[in-house]
Amino acid sequence: MTGPASTSPTQHADLAQALSRAIEGEVAFDDYTRHLYSRDASMYSITPRGVVAPRHAADVAAAVAIAAEHGVAVLPRGAGTSLAGQTVGDALVLDFSRYMSTILELDPEARTARVQPGVVQDQLNRAAGAHGLMFGPDTSTSNRATLGGMIGNNSAGSGSVRYGMTIDHVRTLDVVLSDASTAHLAPVDDSERARRATASTLEGRLYRDLPALVEANRGAIGSGYPGFWRRSGGYRLDRLAAAATSSPGSFDLATFVVGSEGTLVVATEATVGLVPKPKHTVIAVGHFRSTAAAIAATEDALGCDPAAVELMDRTILDLSRERIEYAALGEILQDDPDALLFVSFTGDDAAELAGQLDRLVALWERHGHGYHTLRAETPAQQGALLKVRKSGLGLLMAASTGANRPLAFVEDTAVDPSRLAEYTERFAKILDRHEMRAGFYGHCSVGCLHIRPFVDLSRPDEVTKMRAVAEEIRDLVTEFGGVNSSEHGDGLARSEFNRALFGDDLYEAMRGVKGIFDPENRLNPGKIVDAPAMTDHLRDPALPPAPPLRTALDFTVVAGGASGMRGAADRCMNIGLCRKTDAGVMCPSYMATRREHDSTRGRANALVKALTAPDPRVGLTDEGLHDALDLCLMCKACKSECPLSVDMATLKSEALHQAHQVEGTPLRSRVFGGIRGLNRLGSATAPLSNLPGRIPALRRLLGRTLGIAPARPLP
Repeated sequence: MTGPASTSPTQHADLAQALSRAIEGEVAFDDYTRHLYSRDASMYSITPRGVVAPRHAADVAAAVAIAAEHGVAVLPRGAGTSLAGQTVGDALVLDFSRYMSTILELDPEARTARVQPGVVQDQLNRAAGAHGLMFGPDTSTSNRATLGGMIGNNSAGSGSVRYGMTIDHVRTLDVVLSDASTAHLAPVDDSERARRATASTLEGRLYRDLPALVEANRGAIGSGYPGFWRRSGGYRLDRLAAAATSSPGSFDLATFVVGSEGTLVVATEATVGLVPKPKHTVIAVGHFRSTAAAIAATEDALGCDPAAVELMDRTILDLSRERIEYAALGEILQDDPDALLFVSFTGDDAAELAGQLDRLVALWERHGHGYHTLRAETPAQQGALLKVRKSGLGLLMAASTGANRPLAFVEDTAVDPSRLAEYTERFAKILDRHEMRAGFYGHCSVGCLHIRPFVDLSRPDEVTKMRAVAEEIRDLVTEFGGVNSSEHGDGLARSEFNRALFGDDLYEAMRGVKGIFDPENRLNPGKIVDAPAMTDHLRDPALPPAPPLRTALDFTVVAGGASGMRGAADRCMNIGLCRKTDAGVMCPSYMATRREHDSTRGRANALVKALTAPDPRVGLTDEGLHDALDLCLMCKACKSECPLSVDMATLKSEALHQAHQVEGTPLRSRVFGGIRGLNRLGSATAPLSNLPGRIPALRRLLGRTLGIAPARPLP
């Protein structure tokens, strides 16, 4: 299976021009935009060919067609918060988060919503909540995770023990296929499948060849998949095979492509199911002297029918104590626990939920689990708990020092909860043997712990060690009958191991799936099948050493600040909290524009590019950088709300200072810098000083020379 050919700068320009002529959305091929989209929340970086922000499905189809004509692959992207590298690649990126983010229809009676792929999970839940409904999967990134990304990833979240995964809630999909044709995917019976199979189109081929592939590989499908249900790795041939047996006459391509990471289709619209939103939530927080003791208490918790059981170890707790915004947690905990177990119960009957809490507390006391159980039965009592529980990733990332970061490469394994204690013990021994520190948190209710070892990828020996650990954990999870990818997907981090995990026969069947859907390998190549080594395309080794730059401000106070200003900007790990739009202050300019360049993440990445220039002082004068910095209000919300405390106000101040040192201070900056003196002068010379604001010609001159918007009144 061959991939797209490389293209020259001239071919890039031809592609950009062709797209600009055909597409109503935005087309960007400049170096800064391409750099901003070269990263997601993973440890990888690949510069794309260009970026398109489509406005509608016709734009998507046109982009796929034009990219194919130019021999370029296509990569659909939502919030760009993938942890395994799914949304970076040598391809034309389609950013659905900018414009295709509308809830098209919400049907409370049918309990469904029809959405575009850029709709954010919390956005859907706010609309559905008005009708007492919600979307079942509950990710910790719900304030920026898009539905398209969740479908591509088969996301789950803390409530999956009750609500399952995204695949369980997708009803229909409108998609663009690899040949730029469109299709509506939904469950069909045998007669409809047979009718569609007669078409001499790519869609017709799907309905002809996939059933034959399933039948030819039924043995491999029956034996090759791990027995544990919570899976987001590989292609879901098991779903097609099971439906053919348990529900004859049902053939569902809509759910089959869920979790395919944009490698089979590009979704442009989805109908998803909604579930009743519980009226009440109560939480029990067990305090334990060790992580192992907390995991051992999971079985009793599961016996009480919880909505979620979440673990947080001492590493996360200690990090939360260092941040003022989480100080409230320390005030309500009892003594100094090594681990906490959050057990949530949800429902409409408050008395019944209180009874479930009582039952759990009694069970833990009877079986000697933990030394204290905190009861949080009101929203006020739960606020500090939920804030920390949802911030595990950010808190871990904040502990990064330089290039030594907690990385996602073995963070998504899952085993049957009944074996989680033994599995975690074996996992920890592997890390200890390799002298790796890690934080443990995640979903005990479904046997999934997000364990992220600290690794410095700028050191070749650490890269070798990381790979060794990944292979050992792969073998360990296989031994326990678990899964290597349970909700974060395969991406670049785990796709390489799919042949070993699924076996040759099933893996070849998955390659066959890719060949049926995408015979020219145009859609997000190198993910799930035919992937590069997990150690290829790593972000930190690809970044050359930071050229020396003498700064006016001191960046050594920032963790990792030994590498100066670039190190302060490169702390950003792209988890995308700055893309939230419904809470807090960060980032006001992104909230207004929804443009990646105007997020804290975008600006930090733009600064990394500028500061990597052979002469960073010249790099800091680049127009592309200042386009990203321009709308930054320097409000410092990012310093407090960004988990890694990326201080864009300080970084922008230094960037402007360096640019002014090279190019001189512009008239606009001098005028506004002397505003107090001008105010005194204007007051002394009034009313003559008011004339520039009242005479149209003079007002236009002010606009041209000082960049003051015509609509803005002057004092």
